[in-house]
Amino acid sequence: MSEAIIPENIDILEILRLLPHRYPFVMIDKILSVVPMKSVTGLKNVTINEPFFQGHFPGRPVMPGVLILEGMAQTGGMMAFYSAPENIGTKLLYFAGIDKARFRKPVIPGDQLLFHLEMVKYKRGIFVMTGEAHVDGKLVAEAELMASFG
Repeated sequence: MSEAIIPENIDILEILRLLPHRYPFVMIDKILSVVPMKSVTGLKNVTINEPFFQGHFPGRPVMPGVLILEGMAQTGGMMAFYSAPENIGTKLLYFAGIDKARFRKPVIPGDQLLFHLEMVKYKRGIFVMTGEAHVDGKLVAEAELMASFG
């Protein structure tokens, strides 16, 4: 693995440069910090304009748990690319597994989701990370995620 140059401000343009996701499936707006092979913190501003709120649920909008996990995975993907920058532009990072997923509180329009992931291990090309999602300092979701480049 080579060393990455990490920009000071990791905004949506840098996220779009590294991740293949596009609207409406980009689930992070900004990366607040990243330490390759160690940790990453990302942010998602949840707005009523999200297309999934139209059907989940009419009259009581709640962000689907799987999309919270997707935001967590995309945040972890940013750490993976900065940890193995030789893969930028040449390989995709695939979600390889999820364990111990728990949802603690609903996420609604107006919330700001903070995703924080810690690297547990990297072995045989598989990244294993633990992740948490918080709103206003309160835990709303957690999971263990696995990913690999392919």
